[in-house]
Formats: sequence, C-alpha cells, structure tokens
Amino acid sequence: MNVVAVPVKPLHRAKSRLAPLLSPSERAAITLGMLDDVLAACRSLTGWDVWVVSHAEPALDAAVALGATPIEERGRSLGEAVRQAEATFAEMDPAEGHALAVVLADLPFATSPALARALDEPSPVVAAPATSDGGTNVLVRRPPSVIRARFGRSSFAKHAWAARRAGVAFAEVASEELGFDLDRPEDLVRVLAARGRAGARTEAVCRELGLAERLRRRA
Repeated sequence: MNVVAVPVKPLHRAKSRLAPLLSPSERAAITLGMLDDVLAACRSLTGWDVWVVSHAEPALDAAVALGATPIEERGRSLGEAVRQAEATFAEMDPAEGHALAVVLADLPFATSPALARALDEPSPVVAAPATSDGGTNVLVRRPPSVIRARFGRSSFAKHAWAARRAGVAFAEVASEELGFDLDRPEDLVRVLAARGRAGARTEAVCRELGLAERLRRRA
C-alpha cells in the first residue's frame, strides 16, 4: 500500500497572509479550489491511495467527491495531521514495506506528471522544495519512519540533513509545478496569469471573486 496524504488546515485559519486582501470566506474558497486542483492531480496516479486529513467538513466532502479517503483530523497543527496519517498508515501497513507521501494542499499548479516524477523516484527520502522559503511541498518516505517529517520554512534542508544522518539516499525533485505554493497576494497574480495552463479550479475561484480588478486597484 502506497499513500498520498493531503493535510488541510481549518478553513478559518487558512492562508492568513492573504488576510489584507481577502475575507475569511474568500480565503476558504481559494483553499478549497487549491485542494480540488491537488486532488485532480492525484486522481490519475497509479498505485497510490489518496487521503485528505482535515477538520474542515467541506475539505472532507471534496475528498469524497474526487475519489479520495476522508480522515477527520484529531490534532491542531500540520505536524499533528502528518503524525495522524503516519499512525493510520502504520496500522494498515505494519511491515513498513511501502511509501507514505505528504503533499501540501496549497499547490495550485500541481500536475499528475510532476507528482508522478516525485512519487516514482525510488530513494528512501524524496522531497520537492518550495521555491519561496525553502520549505517542503512534497515529502515521500520509504518507510515513513526513515526520518521525521518537518514542514515550514527551511524544512527542505532539514529533510536532506536528516536523510544523511540516517545514512539513506535523498532525492530532490524540483519543479515549477510542485515548487509554487500560494501564500501571498502577489502569488494570486501568478495564478491569474496562468490562464488555464494549470491550477484550473484555483484560477476560476480567483476570477469569480474579482481578484484581477482588486489586485489592479491595490497595485
């Protein structure tokens, strides 16, 4: 069993750095749009189950609608959501013979080919770096216990260091599709400029909210 776990924050706390421009309900709408894009990219992966771990009922409903498994989150942070996925995975795969991937939910440009490149890389630890802050947008571990998962600023370097310390191979899978995470108002400009090339649902939500005009007025 190989699993892709997609943790989703409570919607009222999502994308706080967009608060100067967007209301809580608008930030929730964009968060769910990005989740749809990530799950669409995951849907055609072969040999991987997809889980969505979240408190947010709309996120769990989206999981069901797009063929993923909803897991109601028990903790209060990204780290706790990842550890819950690890514990659930361990119960189902006690022999630790398979892989657990964590894919963040705010990757509107994620595509199936880009994800497949990361998931098919056979190293015990595989990571896709965030281009904005050196974080980790995708982490694959075989088995999940090989190193501890860390997320946030500079976590990519921490994963590389942990793999070296554990004496296992580490592979970087860098790409525009997996490196871009939407966090800041200027990131919305990039989504709007995509014009259907990627992030279709996220772009549609941005246009429904009239963000192109609002961003022009703000410039």
